[in-house]
Amino acid sequence: MNHNLLKMRTVNIELDKTQFIKIINRLDEKDKLEIFNELKKSLFLKRFNKLLKSTKTSELTLDDITKEVESVRKSRYEKGKQIL
Repeated sequence: MNHNLLKMRTVNIELDKTQFIKIINRLDEKDKLEIFNELKKSLFLKRFNKLLKSTKTSELTLDDITKEVESVRKSRYEKGKQIL
């Protein structure tokens, strides 16, 4: 086997967003899905961290959360008993 065929060459080019999208659109479905999945992975952590920062509060305690969860569970349980 010719090992030169397995080596990848690196080429640097400059593209604007429109050119990049045109190239992406010319790919087959498998390659598009591969790129899509890579983008999802790279963006998920950023979006998740942004969500965490936006919901961070010092006004809410674990005790508050526990009380609310217990209240909702009790309410749902009571509603369920009424159906039977």
